[in-house]
Amino acid sequence: MGPVVQFWFEFASTYSYLSAMRINRLASAKGVTVEWQPFLLGPIFADQGWNTSPFNLYPAKGRYMWRDMQRLCATRNLPLSRPDPFPQNSIKAARLALAIESMDQRAEFVRAVYRSEFGDGRDISDADVLHECLKTAKLPADTLDRTQDPDIKNALFEQSARAKEYGLFGAPSFLAGEELFWGDDRLEDALNHATSL
Repeated sequence: MGPVVQFWFEFASTYSYLSAMRINRLASAKGVTVEWQPFLLGPIFADQGWNTSPFNLYPAKGRYMWRDMQRLCATRNLPLSRPDPFPQNSIKAARLALAIESMDQRAEFVRAVYRSEFGDGRDISDADVLHECLKTAKLPADTLDRTQDPDIKNALFEQSARAKEYGLFGAPSFLAGEELFWGDDRLEDALNHATSL
């Protein structure tokens, strides 16, 4: 199969947006296959005693993050519109991503969700927004029904459990073999490590 990187992302994560919009291009150039792995940071944050994003808990950190996002999005020619509320409720979108078996379609759906959320500032828990994202990925509208499928609900729960087992504490995270890389600025390092295995 060749080198593989697992891309662990949370739809409420600003920096995951940056990685989602470039990982396939960079990975393809290096012959690396990307496995798109949605998960929820809420349970991980709860274990640390947090009930929201650290960017909300620590205002100075939050102000810096949004300014950093403005700079990075401008450099990468990506739209940026701060969604309200932040963080967004990402459960439905994460369930949908897991329900999409084709990695190519999953990737297209994920990018559409991020464009809606951080590009347009839309509410990604809204069914109409998710329908549009499914359409962009050339998936049927009734795929949205899978968000209530007990198997999909359980699969997302298991994803979060796996994330904890791997030692993930934030998003985006990348696994290359057994090596963990955290943050959009470590994407290239993760891809390089995958090609060295």
